[in-house]
Amino acid sequence: MQTSSSTRLSLFVFVSLLISSLVMAESTGAQPSQAKVHIIYTEKPTDEEPESYHLRTLTSVLGSEDAAKEALVYSYREAASGFSAKLTPEQVAEMSKQPGVLQVVPSQTYRLHTVGGVGLN
Repeated sequence: MQTSSSTRLSLFVFVSLLISSLVMAESTGAQPSQAKVHIIYTEKPTDEEPESYHLRTLTSVLGSEDAAKEALVYSYREAASGFSAKLTPEQVAEMSKQPGVLQVVPSQTYRLHTVGGVGLN
C-alpha cells in the first residue's frame, strides 16, 4: 500500500507539532508536580503515639490514610519529633499550615568526599 504525498506531509506535520509541543512543555515547566522527600518537624504529641500523630497530620493534607501511608518514608520519635514524606510543592505549602507543624524542609543527601586521598565511601 502506497501513501500519498499529502498523507506523508500530514503525518510529518503532526509529528513535528507533537515534538515541538513536548519540547515547549518541558522548557516552560508545564509538567506535573513531582513529589520529593521532605522532613516535617512537629510538636511532640502528648496523647498519642508519634507515628499515629504523624499519619493523622499527613492524612489531613493528602486526603486519605492510604495516601498518607504510601507517602510516609520515616517517623522520627527520639531526638526530634517529625516524619519524612514524599510531598509535592503544593502539599508542602499545605503541610506548613497544619497545626503542630513547626517546619518543613527538603531532605538532602550528602556524599562524603575523600580526605588525604583516602576514599570514605
